[in-house]
Amino acid sequence: MITFATEHTRSLVRKMWKTCFGDSDEYLEIYFREKYRNENTLVYFDDNQAVASLQMLPYIFTFHQTEIPIAYFSGLCTLPEARKKGFMAALIRKAFEVLQQRQIPLAVLVPQEKWLLEFYEKFGFAQTFDAGNKEIFSLRQLWEKYPDNLPAAYREFDNYFRVQDMTVQKTFDDFRAIMDEAKLFDFPPKTNLTGMSRIIDVEKLLTVFARRYPEKTFSFFLSDAEIPKNRSNFSFRNGLVESDHNNQTTEHSLDIRQLSQLLLGYHTSQTEEPFRSLFPEKAPQINFMLE
Repeated sequence: MITFATEHTRSLVRKMWKTCFGDSDEYLEIYFREKYRNENTLVYFDDNQAVASLQMLPYIFTFHQTEIPIAYFSGLCTLPEARKKGFMAALIRKAFEVLQQRQIPLAVLVPQEKWLLEFYEKFGFAQTFDAGNKEIFSLRQLWEKYPDNLPAAYREFDNYFRVQDMTVQKTFDDFRAIMDEAKLFDFPPKTNLTGMSRIIDVEKLLTVFARRYPEKTFSFFLSDAEIPKNRSNFSFRNGLVESDHNNQTTEHSLDIRQLSQLLLGYHTSQTEEPFRSLFPEKAPQINFMLE
């Protein structure tokens, strides 16, 4: 059985996190104070025992210069004795339903290990963010510059990232949690992270794309094994998007993973035509996610 978390089950989620990830109590205190919310947490119960959970944290993402709501999948964990029974798969599919109800068109996550890339691909996630090899923004320098003025520190932080396209943006509350974590670990250098995206509502994202590039014209059939409403023939021209669920006779076919990479501009210069010309290459980045 899958339910949303409650104040009663909050402690069970935290215990699962500790068991699966081994994070310190100091870190968990920051995370569960600043980021955790019952209404964004799904819990799987087996024989009345909480055995798996995931969280759908709300963020804003700059997508082709338009800010859209997204969900960051965090804390996906299953107790060791309950693994390989399909509990996490059920949670992920339930999360897709919740995001559709909440009209959130995109989900992102940061796999902690390489093998998880293949696991999440089964659910339509595709790699759309590359890891960086240099520090992107020094929180230590920011703290030294504004030791007693967190709002001023946030303004500089936000001004730096807000103008960048294909970027997960942070609110002031997000930033406060980021700084608390940084101080806890003595300001370790942070880099861009390997990340994945999963389109929840294709038509919404295509509409943003078409409005940004009204000169572009394209038609394709999209396959999506998990979200039926995304399986359709789509076309965009003159800034408008049309879908036809009954027509599958187009020259081009894409699956949901390919479309995620194309729409986020992930290495599109390395793709074949017409995709190389249709979808401008970007530099998607995800960082400072309390990883």
